[in-house]
Amino acid sequence: MAKNRSKNAPHHFLIITGLSGSGMSSATKAFEDLGYFCVDNLPLTMLSTFARLLIPNEEEHPAIEKAALVINIRERHFLSQFQSELAKLERKDLKPYIIFFEATDEILHRRFSETRRPHPSVGGKSLDRSIKAERKEMQALRKLADLIIDTSEHTVHTLRRSLMETFRTSKDGAPFRVQIVSYGHKFGNPRDLDLLFDVRHLPNPFFEPNLRELTGEDKRIVKFLDKYPEVAETISRFSDLLLFLLPYYRREGKSYVTVGIGCTGGRHRSVMVANSLKRVLTRHKYDVSVNHRDMQK
Repeated sequence: MAKNRSKNAPHHFLIITGLSGSGMSSATKAFEDLGYFCVDNLPLTMLSTFARLLIPNEEEHPAIEKAALVINIRERHFLSQFQSELAKLERKDLKPYIIFFEATDEILHRRFSETRRPHPSVGGKSLDRSIKAERKEMQALRKLADLIIDTSEHTVHTLRRSLMETFRTSKDGAPFRVQIVSYGHKFGNPRDLDLLFDVRHLPNPFFEPNLRELTGEDKRIVKFLDKYPEVAETISRFSDLLLFLLPYYRREGKSYVTVGIGCTGGRHRSVMVANSLKRVLTRHKYDVSVNHRDMQK
């Protein structure tokens, strides 16, 4: 770990750089969830221009409170002009906190092989030679870093948790949100669900002619489902499981969790259960939103 050159910089203005494949993209997502305004692959010539947005000017614009810029070898002027651009910032009394990400050659080789992405500095060289060449080229920049992070032993999740713990600016950290999505299996599962609960085992109002056209938000549907003990039992067990799991998701550094509730058509049962779960989690002080994806289909 390099010496910290600026006491306040880590929570204000970050420059994320390092070796290709070392985890900079994963780090950027973590900083976004920490409330940083993130820009990936900013042209180096725009660094001073962007930095002006960090200086308060009430007449023109409010300052960006926290920013994280990813600048790496993909930017063609990066290595030759980086130090001179830093000097320009220093003259404006802006001292970015530089984080340099790296990993062993073996780990970098494995990551590029697994993802089948070309190394950005290949230029006709083999992957091994490209990795070694980039490491050599980046040595001078590495010496400027305030913090060096070796991600060789990190997974995406452990790296995220480490960054969240290091750079959060309050005791509570980033906001933690829960989104509940009701949907119909016949329309396909939503993407990016963290948890999925199926409620097709519950009585289906669709087979009641006077209820078929209603939705799970209608009090008549709620009354129909409330008659069955298995509905209340299902909601209770789902609620208990969520209240057990959510603190662990938060501990792992996640800032949001998406929960899917699926029934056949996404109109009745999943809607009613999703709304019920929201009420329970809200009572336990969670920030919860509900999206009824297929309710009107």
